[in-house]
Amino acid sequence: MVNSAVQAEALCVDRGGAAVLRDFGFGVATGSVTGLLGPSGCGKTTLMRAVVGTQRIRSGKLDVLGRPAGTPSLRTEVGYASQSASVYVDLSVLENLRYFAAAMRAPAGDVERVLGEVDLAPFANRLTGRLSGGQRSRVSLAIALLGRPALLVLDEPTVGLDPLLREQLWTLFAALAAGGMTLLVSSHVMDEAERCDQLLLMRDGQLLAKDTPSALLERTGTERLDAAFLRLVQAEGQEAAA
Repeated sequence: MVNSAVQAEALCVDRGGAAVLRDFGFGVATGSVTGLLGPSGCGKTTLMRAVVGTQRIRSGKLDVLGRPAGTPSLRTEVGYASQSASVYVDLSVLENLRYFAAAMRAPAGDVERVLGEVDLAPFANRLTGRLSGGQRSRVSLAIALLGRPALLVLDEPTVGLDPLLREQLWTLFAALAAGGMTLLVSSHVMDEAERCDQLLLMRDGQLLAKDTPSALLERTGTERLDAAFLRLVQAEGQEAAA
């Protein structure tokens, strides 16, 4: 088993001719839930796209499950759910899952399994286009879970979900990690950060901090992670001005 599911060194990524990620370095431990947090526009989605192999990198190193990101053999080992639900709205939930399961050659029974894991069994025969935004996001998550990937990359998976469903999903994430799956989950909701084993805090395309939630609170002398983030931003500003 690879000790680091994701390993980045001096990673630089450009989009539209502008630098989005600059000199980025971090590791994601196998079998952990790592939270990727930061304000909108800080580069979270670009980083996740680079990890799943859909974003070209300018320089640096980015290995996923022991191979360079984008290696063809990783396609069945990395699950990805984008922030906007990637589903066919003119198909039912069940038809969407069966289509993607066939394309991925997922094991028999996987469709029923993921339906239960994301609590969509009651909506299996409903047209996906008639679901709420949160429900469509759960269909995308179910598709990402097909085949039991070794690494699951989720971009804002709880946006639009009520508190009960958010709690259920984070309980599922913990169970998946306990079973050996590695999860990289982006969010801008600081209370979700407390559910992660490790946090990567981003700002303006750079890594502001990497640590456990408890260590970040201790390091900044704060009691809440949003306050810890602000303290780190202020400290960075003071260093730049010095």
